[in-house]
Amino acid sequence: MSPEPTPSRGAAPKPASTAPATPAAPAAAGEGGGRQPATIRYVDRADMVETFADSITGLIFDGQTLRIEFGVTRFDDVKANTPITGRRYPACRLVLPPAAAVDLINRMQQIANALTQAGVVKAAQRPGAEPAKAG
Repeated sequence: MSPEPTPSRGAAPKPASTAPATPAAPAAAGEGGGRQPATIRYVDRADMVETFADSITGLIFDGQTLRIEFGVTRFDDVKANTPITGRRYPACRLVLPPAAAVDLINRMQQIANALTQAGVVKAAQRPGAEPAKAG
């Protein structure tokens, strides 16, 4: 059993949110007839370790899970008149079932839209599409 989360110094704990649970797959007919979905309360863990990554080194969906491998780049010592060299190491592998993968995709699309509206990134032009006319 994991310890109760405790807030770290100087960090205000996030309020716990409550949301109905989303089943990973629909129940078969007649299974659990009429049951209400479980209510799951989010509890933050301020002591949870965070992982830094500066790249995505792998992404694969095998039909059952989406696997994302994040990498971190470490540069070798820089020496005069030599090319810069370095290595990329795996930092974290995230494995998601299809429902969580779809949720991640939807949330990333929301973030991409917000960044586009804020002017941080530009919307990609579709091949063959004419650029929008100013005016």
